[in-house]
Amino acid sequence: MPKFIIEKMPHQDGKIAIVTGANSGVGYHTTVGLAERGAHVVMACRNMEKAAVAKTKIESAVPNASLEIIELDTSKLTSVRVFAKAFQVKHQKLDLLINNAGIMATPQAYTEDGFENQLATNYIGHFLLTSLLMPELEAAPAARVVTLSSIAHKRARIHFDDLQFKQKYARWEAYGQTKLACLMFAYELDRRLKARGSSVISLASHPGVSNTNLGAGLPWYYAPLMPMFAVMGHAPDKAAEPSLMAALHPNMKGGEYIGPTGTREMSGNPWMVQSTPQSKDEAKAGRLWAWTAAETGV
Repeated sequence: MPKFIIEKMPHQDGKIAIVTGANSGVGYHTTVGLAERGAHVVMACRNMEKAAVAKTKIESAVPNASLEIIELDTSKLTSVRVFAKAFQVKHQKLDLLINNAGIMATPQAYTEDGFENQLATNYIGHFLLTSLLMPELEAAPAARVVTLSSIAHKRARIHFDDLQFKQKYARWEAYGQTKLACLMFAYELDRRLKARGSSVISLASHPGVSNTNLGAGLPWYYAPLMPMFAVMGHAPDKAAEPSLMAALHPNMKGGEYIGPTGTREMSGNPWMVQSTPQSKDEAKAGRLWAWTAAETGV
């Protein structure tokens, strides 16, 4: 398969991108890559101080970078709505939406809206964000939505009987559910966009394994395992390549799932990878969509 080289991707002059969770890890390096190709990148971040530091760092590395920060906490529906309005005041179109922000295997917690925290942060917030920004996406000539999943989706299922894990919380099962939900959302969104003849396409990607701060919520006894991630996986800039390929490669048609192609998809050159049959179950995807639409009111 061809090697992904970002310098060979089409230039993005005049294009506007949003990257959620842009101040660290995969989101940071996705922002760098888009800025290098000339896109104006809106860094959608929860922590404004960390976002400002990251923005300054990127501007030093990419002298012509065009960056903007707007506050966003995907775990809060109010924050998502405020962000969308703030974006719409400044911009009339959106070419690339990278649904990247996420947390992993955190302790049991529930948001102000009553959602399990991982489900809200990783999936529900991005569902709402994408829905609210659809007019701006459709105002662009050929916009793309890239939603991040994970290897963890392969051992997960959607717990329709207890989506919020209130009966018995299991942090890794809850995390896996969110990443499966993200993947199902990406596929279902693309099916619905194609069905109505939209020019917007939806894709999914996953970063493989990388030693980023995604594991910040893990218990202390996981600390000795963190160096193993660096050995088994790849650096954060490489982990961002699947997202960048999904966003920039000219041959994407919509519905693709991009991830590392090395051993067990933990690292390696990005290309199309396979997902589980459950992730492609249209009946379950429709059921999940309907539930999320009802909960978010969009």
